[in-house]
Amino acid sequence: MSAPERPPSLDPVAAARWAAHPVGEASPWLHEEVASRMLDRLDFIKQQPRQWVHWEPLRGGLQAHEALRQRYPQAQVWLSGDQSTQTLRAKSLLKSRWWQVARWTEPRIQTGSPPEGQAQMLWANMLLHTSAYPQNLLKTWHQALAVDGFLMFSCLGPDTLRELRGAYAQWGWPEPAHEFTDMHDWGDMLVEAGFAEPVMDMERITLTYETPERMLAELRELGRNLHVQRFAGWRGRRWRDALLELLMTLARPEEGGRLSLSFEVVYGHALKPQPRARLSAHTEIGLDQMRQMLRTPAGISDKV
Repeated sequence: MSAPERPPSLDPVAAARWAAHPVGEASPWLHEEVASRMLDRLDFIKQQPRQWVHWEPLRGGLQAHEALRQRYPQAQVWLSGDQSTQTLRAKSLLKSRWWQVARWTEPRIQTGSPPEGQAQMLWANMLLHTSAYPQNLLKTWHQALAVDGFLMFSCLGPDTLRELRGAYAQWGWPEPAHEFTDMHDWGDMLVEAGFAEPVMDMERITLTYETPERMLAELRELGRNLHVQRFAGWRGRRWRDALLELLMTLARPEEGGRLSLSFEVVYGHALKPQPRARLSAHTEIGLDQMRQMLRTPAGISDKV
């Protein structure tokens, strides 16, 4: 069964607004934490990228980006994404100072769309769950990768905010967030986009907060409510007071009265395989496809 073209409860207009929303100089803490766990997964991959792409680095994690550059110090880096202003800002934040030796020895950071079929790795942290058209995004990533290149990504899964969803339901409020995609559906979409050997896994991270105000501030850093049936229009101070009261219901005695919130994190990894011609009674192969098929000799591969 093929996955839907667009997550049914996600509002594409709201998703576009969030994608264009300015990001601070520091990436969200949870994004950096998830990125560090993705970095641990690279220990199992033998391939050493000569070129790699960081998709939406401002939200994905600037600290993680520096860790990746240290892991692959001689690799060419591309900062890419749908928002050119944010990739340019990421470049300015990541650029070494003129007096630092690294400025003269590190490979130059490029921005914009990477050359098709050149990158050995594409890194996309905590992004897919906010995309209105994830299958199109996966195809874009597939085009950027070279044969035997690999994709590393993470996103939020369906058990995320389950305590908050339950509290909203008890109060008769609309959903606090759109429905997040299951990891098995992500695996299906990877295959549909042309990837091979997808490996999916997940884990649950529980965060606790001292006050509802602190929880609300962190949720605002992580995203917005993109549900098509979210609250419409502006809400006043009374509604905010009611929201803070609702958040207090998430306090747990076993946590010393701290407010508890769950996040399901989905991790994905997949390869771009050697292209294969579809065989039929009469098969035509274009010149560009033939060049791509001949780029990597049969039986010789740097698979992870």
